[in-house]
Amino acid sequence: MTTWKIDASHSDVQFKVKHLMITTVTGQFAKFDATMQTQDNDFSTANITFEADVESISTQNEQRDQHLKAADFFEADKYPKLTFVSKGVKKVDDDNYKLVGDLTIRDNTRQVELNVEFGGEVVDPWGQTKAGFELSGKINRKEFGLTFHATTETGGILLSDEVKLLASVQMIKQQ
Repeated sequence: MTTWKIDASHSDVQFKVKHLMITTVTGQFAKFDATMQTQDNDFSTANITFEADVESISTQNEQRDQHLKAADFFEADKYPKLTFVSKGVKKVDDDNYKLVGDLTIRDNTRQVELNVEFGGEVVDPWGQTKAGFELSGKINRKEFGLTFHATTETGGILLSDEVKLLASVQMIKQQ
């Protein structure tokens, strides 16, 4: 069994949501952790756990960040972490996988499927073996209890229900 830990300083975990249905707001989590266990370097055998600290959410707007941490959205004081636990990985081709797992936000757990692109494996200048991955997927925020809704004066939608998930990660092989 090979264990890999996320290199948080060289990884990003983001989400994107449509605002007023005309622009996209991007947010990210500054504090997160992930572990992957594989049989040797066969990523199709991966078991992955991930968690993000909701208090570390940032959209580059302090007022919006505070609203996201409040009861209308993540309710960070009651639900401080969001988690993902893999259930299976399917190899599509040499560089692409489908990752299925349980995502939990606000004690609501739903199965999600993420597209994973393998970026390669390399030994860095300090002798650490690293593997890179780009992950993407979509969720419906309301399925996770993120039900805040408002309309504009003309009846338009303030926020999309669909949220895009994006992550660019480097994993470090543990010795």
